[in-house]
Amino acid sequence: MNAIVSSYQEEFKKMTPGEMLSHIMENHPGKVVFSTSLSAEDQVVTHMLTELVEEPPIFTLDTGRLFYETYDLIDKTNKHYGINIKIMFPDSARVEEMTNQQGINLFYDSIANRKRCCNVRKIEPLKRALSGNEVWITGLRSEQSPTRNNMQFAEWDACNHIIKLNPILAWTESEVWDYIKAHNIPYNALHDHGFPSLGCQPCTRAVNPGEDIRAGRWWWEQPETKECGLHLTPKAV
Repeated sequence: MNAIVSSYQEEFKKMTPGEMLSHIMENHPGKVVFSTSLSAEDQVVTHMLTELVEEPPIFTLDTGRLFYETYDLIDKTNKHYGINIKIMFPDSARVEEMTNQQGINLFYDSIANRKRCCNVRKIEPLKRALSGNEVWITGLRSEQSPTRNNMQFAEWDACNHIIKLNPILAWTESEVWDYIKAHNIPYNALHDHGFPSLGCQPCTRAVNPGEDIRAGRWWWEQPETKECGLHLTPKAV
């Protein structure tokens, strides 16, 4: 698999995002999934996938703590494209155990607590969604966070044992919004109210003009810790 990833890393440098997605879908039939958080970036990738296949393999993680606007966008996106985004939920027994032990808002008390919450609500459901697949598509961009600066279009995700494709990795925020406007893509209403990055409601706030786009995520932590664990930097191929 490492040889395949190395080959993709070189090939994809010459391709557009749409070409990368087409190549992956053709070479890994029935073994590709796209995880969407309903962010502006993920809406772009959703649109691209709907232009390639009638029933794109898309799922989202419902942590139980999302914004209403995110739930609303799931419904709007399904209706707009005539698709059905699969919903992955956390294990209810693990959520009950965690919150009864450490409180409903445990994530504010320590980074360790916050990572436990992310693990229960996000990482475990993600692993179930990725199981049995060969390629995981994301909407990550390198300029979003210091933790994403060294990512490549194609990577081997050693944590989940899967090829990870980041087709719009090199896009700027302006390119994302230009694409959304050009293609009339539905997007989260919170983006119009100072929320450039979206996640769970208790861990996401609006940012002030001039602030980093990830400043509203886990704002009580340092930038280098602001990942939930879904996108840990993979080991070198």
